[in-house]
Amino acid sequence: MALSVADGRRRDVVQVTGGDPEVLSARPWRLAGRSLGSVIPLDGPYYEDLSVGQVLPRQPSVAVDEGMAALYQSMVGERLPMVMDPAVCEAVTGRPGRLVSPALVMHLSTGHSTTLTRRVIANLFYRELRFLRPVFIGQSLATTVTVAALADSRPRPGRPHRGKALVDIVTTADGEPAITCQRAPLLPQACDEQPGHDDDLGTAPPLDLASYVELVPPSWDFSVLGSGTDWQPGTTVADPARDVVENALALVRLTNNLAMVHRDAAESPYPQRLVYGGHVVGLAQASLSRVLAGMATVVGWHGCDHTGPAFEGDQVSFCHTLLDVAPAAGGRAFAVLVEGFAHRTEEPEKILDWTVIAVAP
Repeated sequence: MALSVADGRRRDVVQVTGGDPEVLSARPWRLAGRSLGSVIPLDGPYYEDLSVGQVLPRQPSVAVDEGMAALYQSMVGERLPMVMDPAVCEAVTGRPGRLVSPALVMHLSTGHSTTLTRRVIANLFYRELRFLRPVFIGQSLATTVTVAALADSRPRPGRPHRGKALVDIVTTADGEPAITCQRAPLLPQACDEQPGHDDDLGTAPPLDLASYVELVPPSWDFSVLGSGTDWQPGTTVADPARDVVENALALVRLTNNLAMVHRDAAESPYPQRLVYGGHVVGLAQASLSRVLAGMATVVGWHGCDHTGPAFEGDQVSFCHTLLDVAPAAGGRAFAVLVEGFAHRTEEPEKILDWTVIAVAP
């Protein structure tokens, strides 16, 4: 069998000879009789390949095991008792085993969703992310991604066309829904003519902490995690322990993240590889685990905006502002605005605005 590849503006064509000749596109959903949901493409999809209601190809499901959890802990250094100690976790939940870090669960969900964003330029936001149930070591995660809305970007002279996609993401744990969220990537076009999409991508609703409270398991005993904190809404705590972004490629590979911009500097709009934005969120959650005494888990993200790029080797710091707090089962739900900063020059650059709903005594 002979294989030849010709590149024509990111539209690879693979010709396979031997037996019946066949010409295959690296964008196989263009083949008659095959749907986008049937195969993970080698390249793309590009913006013009998408349509509202389209279901993207699914990546293989992944079982989160002890090795994966240990490797992730080495990357971020969280201080979550239920993630680190099975005895503590069982005392709180009443079931054996360890909780998987909610950030790791989200990284895997995001990685699964990159069948849409292999060619991503940037991720504009995450919205209304909810952890419908906790995930424990040994459970298997699978993700479905559906296109919800599309909007052409404004044309700019000298720049290839691009467009915004809003997608609905559902991740299951052992077949039961575990995460729902929306994500909005900015994608390139390969064609010269814009498709003419003008959907409204919507806006984030006001924070309603009560809607997240119902996600806190009612049977959990939070007293095991200590007496809690007297943190008052409206006050900000700056974590004095700065951190460093490292092992960015390892996290991308661990979570099956296919976005080329995180692996190849030639695909980045910057001189170096762009770090996956969730890596910064992982370090932010680790910082919050030091700030919020007895933090048990996370049940939601009201919003997450990457306000600037992150790069391998960045020194980062985090500030945490308590927005609201409410009783939740036997504990409390804390709505926290986490702001992340990269320290590359004398003036820190803001790179993260993340509103997270954490649970603690």
